[in-house]
Amino acid sequence: MVSAALAARPQLDPPPALAPVPRRTEIALRDVSVAYRCGRGESKTVLSGIDLEIAAGEFVVVLGETGCGKSTLLRLILGEELPTGGSVQVDGKPVTRIDSRCGYVPQKYSLFPDRTLMGNVMYGPENARSGLLGRWRPSFWRYRRELRTEARDYLGRMGLRPQDLAKYPHQLSGGMQQRVAIAQALLMHPPVLLMDEAFSALDPSTRSRLQEQIHAVWFESRPTILFVTHNTQEALLLGTRFILLGRYSDESRRNSNILLDMENPLARLPFARRAQSPELHRIQEQVRQIAFAASMGVSEDPVEFASPESPSQ
Repeated sequence: MVSAALAARPQLDPPPALAPVPRRTEIALRDVSVAYRCGRGESKTVLSGIDLEIAAGEFVVVLGETGCGKSTLLRLILGEELPTGGSVQVDGKPVTRIDSRCGYVPQKYSLFPDRTLMGNVMYGPENARSGLLGRWRPSFWRYRRELRTEARDYLGRMGLRPQDLAKYPHQLSGGMQQRVAIAQALLMHPPVLLMDEAFSALDPSTRSRLQEQIHAVWFESRPTILFVTHNTQEALLLGTRFILLGRYSDESRRNSNILLDMENPLARLPFARRAQSPELHRIQEQVRQIAFAASMGVSEDPVEFASPESPSQ
C-alpha cells in the first residue's frame, strides 16, 4: 500500500541547478592609458587600451619586455601614479592615492637604515594598529608580542635565521634585504599584494625557494597577487593567470599593450610538479613566439594552450 501510494504521488521536477556565484572583482582597469610629456608639446604613450578585471584571490603574473609598462601598471593600482585616461578601481573604490589596501614589494628593497631587521618588519603593522598614544595601552603590548612571533615566522619562511633579526640593513646582503622587504609586505596582510620583480636580485636557489614560499602563502590565505617578472618560466610556475604585455607603438595595428591574457594551464598541477611538466617548455616557446612577433610588428594567430588534467595544490 505504501509503495503504491508513493508511486501514485506526482513526481516533482528536480530543483534548477544553481548558477555559479560570480567572483568578486578586486581590481578593475577601464580603458586605461598613460602618456608622458617629452618636450615641445610631444608625448610618449606607455600604456593604452588597458581593460582588465582581476578577481579576488587570483595570482596574476604580468610578463613582458623592458619598457612595456609592467611597473607602470603596478604603480597605477598602488595609487603612486594616476592614469592619463580611464579609471582604476580596487575593491570597487577609485584609486586616487596610495592606501593600505595594497601591499607593495618594489624592484629595489627599501628599508630604514636605523632600524634592525625585526624593527623594519614590525614598523608598518605597529603604526597601522595604533598612533602615538595607543602605545601606552596594555592591549598594544599584547598585540606587539603576537606580532613579533608572526614576524619571526615570516622571516624564517623567507630564509632568514634568528641570529639575523638584530642586524641592521647595512649588515645584510642585497638579497637578504629583499627577503626582509617581502616579509615586511606579507606581515601587513594586505588584500592586494603587488610585487615588482621581487625575486630578481636573488640567486637561483634562493629564488626557487621563495617562489615556493610565496605560492604557499598565497595558497593558505589567498590574497590577490599581481606579480611582475621578465621570466616566462617564473610566470608559469607561480600564476593562476598570466598577462603578456608588449610595447605600445603608434604604428602598430594593436590599440592595447595586452598581447595575451589567459588562465595558466599549469595551475591545475601541484606546485612541485609544474617545473617537470612537458607543457612548461611548450607554453614557454609559444609565449616567446607571440612576444617576438609583436616586437617585429607581425600579427600572430591565436594560440590554444592545453590544460593538464590534474588538480592543483
